[in-house]
Amino acid sequence: MASDSRQRWWQRWRRTRPQPALDPSRPDLVVVASSFDDAEAASATLARAGSAPPRWDPSAPAVLRHHLVLPADQVDDAVAVAGQDGYVAAEPGPLPDVPLPEVPDAQVVVLQRVQVLDALHCSQERSRMAGLAQRREGVALGWDALQPEPGRT
Repeated sequence: MASDSRQRWWQRWRRTRPQPALDPSRPDLVVVASSFDDAEAASATLARAGSAPPRWDPSAPAVLRHHLVLPADQVDDAVAVAGQDGYVAAEPGPLPDVPLPEVPDAQVVVLQRVQVLDALHCSQERSRMAGLAQRREGVALGWDALQPEPGRT
């Protein structure tokens, strides 16, 4: 019995202890999970990410990035609104082979923030970003998450 209570205490401590800050500009970050398919649940994406290298570490912070296509005149407003929730604009990198929607004067925008990633919050954020894009006549393409290469902290 004592061992069970000690194990529960350690599990609680690991979940509640402050996580070290993750610098989104670290050069050793790799994509550990991604979904550019609206029909795929975040839980399925993260389950797949936990079993294939590089493995997603659910207890460590990740850089969650949302890839949006917006009309150029809507980008500043979208970045400002997302900034209220801790998102910052990042340099767009190469996208997976997904068809780009026809958006007039389109610009790819990447919004990112550091957080501990789980299926519920990932789904909520994906929905929020889809709404943010849609209200500005754009489209949310998908999301990905980055963490340091395995073996690095």
